[in-house]
Amino acid sequence: MSDALPPLRDVVARHGLSAKKSLGQNFLFDLNLTGRIARAAGPLDEATILEIGPGPGGLTRALLAHGAKKVIAVERDERCLAALEEIAEVFPGRLEIFPGDALALDYPAFMAARGASSPIRICANLPYNIGTQLLTGWLTLESWPPFYDRLVLMFQREVAERIVATPRQRADYGRLGVLANWRCETRILFDVPPSAFTPPPKVTSSVVELRPRAQPLDCRTTALEAVTLAAFGQRRKMLRQSLKSLPGVGDPSALLETAGIEPTRRAEEIEVAGFCALARAYAGG
Repeated sequence: MSDALPPLRDVVARHGLSAKKSLGQNFLFDLNLTGRIARAAGPLDEATILEIGPGPGGLTRALLAHGAKKVIAVERDERCLAALEEIAEVFPGRLEIFPGDALALDYPAFMAARGASSPIRICANLPYNIGTQLLTGWLTLESWPPFYDRLVLMFQREVAERIVATPRQRADYGRLGVLANWRCETRILFDVPPSAFTPPPKVTSSVVELRPRAQPLDCRTTALEAVTLAAFGQRRKMLRQSLKSLPGVGDPSALLETAGIEPTRRAEEIEVAGFCALARAYAGG
């Protein structure tokens, strides 16, 4: 049925669409790559796919053509809505378009209100300027396991490397890596060259898969966010110094002793389990 749609470049030209830097847009036209991303999110035949920032719908087409039961697309740019409606007409009842700001949504409630059936999967070429913020929100939901069963997302390569990083990749390891690997199993699936996009970005992109852990290590989300903010906020300093910025702590010696961490260690040396221990100690158990 996707053959009933005109080439995406023709659609973009007809609607006068150009990627807006202010919205972090880079349109993906390469059919081989959109198909590869869709397959990476599979199996799709029973899945409800949440797509953020579809733009004119390159990935949207691929997800539907590869059998997605339903795609719910959240698009802030009103210029792209007509192009998305054309896709909805070719795949009747399978594409729901929601015009709105992706950062303003309560996602579990949003999907429940649309009667989204499991499995729910998030698959998107995220707008570069809000991708990390969106991911952090999905990783720090109070309810876990979350409403989704998998995330298949495209980021700039440097962000992808931070998502999957461990202390063995110290230069990339930080708060995002701790949060991501605390609650999910993460891996980079493949890279996407700048030439695949219009306009081509200055950097390589990567598709990342995150699969929620059924039982992450026990700790409070807010406490983990606080200790990682303090620790990586002064990452060159030893934890006995950097953790002094934690509200209500002062001298972090007792905190570090409770967590079983040497005060001379630095944030980049601490595994996820160590940060979870710190978070439990900070939260009082």
